[in-house]
Amino acid sequence: MTIQARIVFMGSPDFAVPTLEALAASGGAKPCPYNVAGVVTQPDRPAGRGRTLVPPAIKLAAQALGLPLIQPERLRTPEAMEQLRAWAPDVIVVAAFGQILRAEVLDFPKFGCINVHGSLLPRWRGAAPIQAAILAGDAETGVTIMKMDTGVDTGPLLSQRSIPILPEDTAGSLFGKLSQLGAELLLETLPLYFSGEIQPQPQDDSHSTYAPLLKKEDGLLDFSQPAVALERRVRAFNPWPGAFMMWQDVPLKILKAHVLSGKARIGERIIVQGLPTVAAQEGLLVLEEVHPAGKKPMPGKAFLTGARGWYPN
Repeated sequence: MTIQARIVFMGSPDFAVPTLEALAASGGAKPCPYNVAGVVTQPDRPAGRGRTLVPPAIKLAAQALGLPLIQPERLRTPEAMEQLRAWAPDVIVVAAFGQILRAEVLDFPKFGCINVHGSLLPRWRGAAPIQAAILAGDAETGVTIMKMDTGVDTGPLLSQRSIPILPEDTAGSLFGKLSQLGAELLLETLPLYFSGEIQPQPQDDSHSTYAPLLKKEDGLLDFSQPAVALERRVRAFNPWPGAFMMWQDVPLKILKAHVLSGKARIGERIIVQGLPTVAAQEGLLVLEEVHPAGKKPMPGKAFLTGARGWYPN
């Protein structure tokens, strides 16, 4: 575009911060042809034992950048819609916002609503695509820039970029990589989209998969599954919701683990390589780093020094 495009940004968690910062050209970047007219994020939510209100990461980023901000409980409220119209965006950019956009919002800007999604759509539509890719043992993942429609991540594609999933990758490490990659790809894509050089391309629904919202209880390890699947679960659920097993009637979080060949009774606790180990359906899950309830994270060897009754069980 020959004029500065007005953008409203919608996002909430850390994943969205690099995209907002890139659009606002913060941190000494070259002047950006975009004017971020306003930011929409989720309300502050209670967290921790004290249930203290914690602001979303995007709120902190927007405040640091000096950008106008609203935090509606629902975007459809008259006050939120009035502010959105007042900002008069040419395009709305969305990255992990956490609310479904109605057709009224999707159709409002001239160039629609553009989403930065953390998967190679149509694979892993939904709320937890990064975790799902690790859980499934995918060799690669990536980011997709898409034009949103009323479905869940079903809109036409503008661009994609892939990266390999390394054996040591966790959801946390991939979040960091993909958040930066998404910001870079969005800035490359928007000028081409605005000029008409790229046109939205429909997704192939026959190849779609879905990544549902995760719950804390999803982290419980089922040792009737193969050890390789459990190791992927440990990585996929780090840092949240966290993989865990029950130990002395309380959860024992497992932060890092590896797989060894071997056989024992399913669920049996043993010691291998001086580390706490649990037998799975196929192979052994060796616990390299754990977080016992009420204590700090610690190496598996340190845990064993105080883990009376670990072996035998």
